[in-house]
Amino acid sequence: MKMFLTRLGFGSKAVITGDITQVDLPAGKLSGLIEVRQILKDIEGIKVVHLSEEDVVRHELVSAIIRAYDAYQQTPDPGSRAPGLRFQRTDSMPQTLDLGSETSS
Repeated sequence: MKMFLTRLGFGSKAVITGDITQVDLPAGKLSGLIEVRQILKDIEGIKVVHLSEEDVVRHELVSAIIRAYDAYQQTPDPGSRAPGLRFQRTDSMPQTLDLGSETSS
């Protein structure tokens, strides 16, 4: 992140996008996106925009998924859940998920 940000030139703009809830780095490894928010938070001319499930313009199911993940992360020590547990399909479960035919513009 530092290498990229220190290459900005006169009259240039940079937009960095990311989702800090979707970091897949090894445990103990800090995300550059999370780190840069702290390091640059007081620098004039740098803005950070935080989006939430209310900003989702996709299917309403995406908002529900985001809320579910947020709730899961609020439970005590979510990282301690047994990693060997896997989702198992049963005959009573649908094979596909119907998201409807709506499209967003």
